[in-house]
Amino acid sequence: MTREARTMAGIILLAIPTIQYGGYFLLTSLVDRNSHYMDNALRQNFFRAGHAHAGVFVILSLICQILADSATLPEPLLWLARIGVPLAAILLPAGFFLSMTSPAAVQPNGFVVLIYAGAASLAAGVLTLGVGLLRSSIR
Repeated sequence: MTREARTMAGIILLAIPTIQYGGYFLLTSLVDRNSHYMDNALRQNFFRAGHAHAGVFVILSLICQILADSATLPEPLLWLARIGVPLAAILLPAGFFLSMTSPAAVQPNGFVVLIYAGAASLAAGVLTLGVGLLRSSIR
């Protein structure tokens, strides 16, 4: 494992307590009737989606760091491959959570754009990494 992969993996692992906090927040919202969490199905769905995407993308981010060591890419594209998925692990869940902050929200607010930015970051990262891995298998 390269130094870059170890550094990125270390940074990614430091993000896990934020996902744990998200789970704690969801659990306390479920059991506290005064949170009004159960009164808004759309908010529940957005919050659950944010928490789930964060966890899955962090795991995928760690895998991508190992795979990036084997990719044949110019340095800037290699960094896009290394950073794309972890950035998505931040942006996409943030969009899900921040776009439904009001317990009475009936539609997402402007922060919903973070979901799309996260999706773009994810696509850029995995596509770049996939191409880099295919290029290395041809050589």
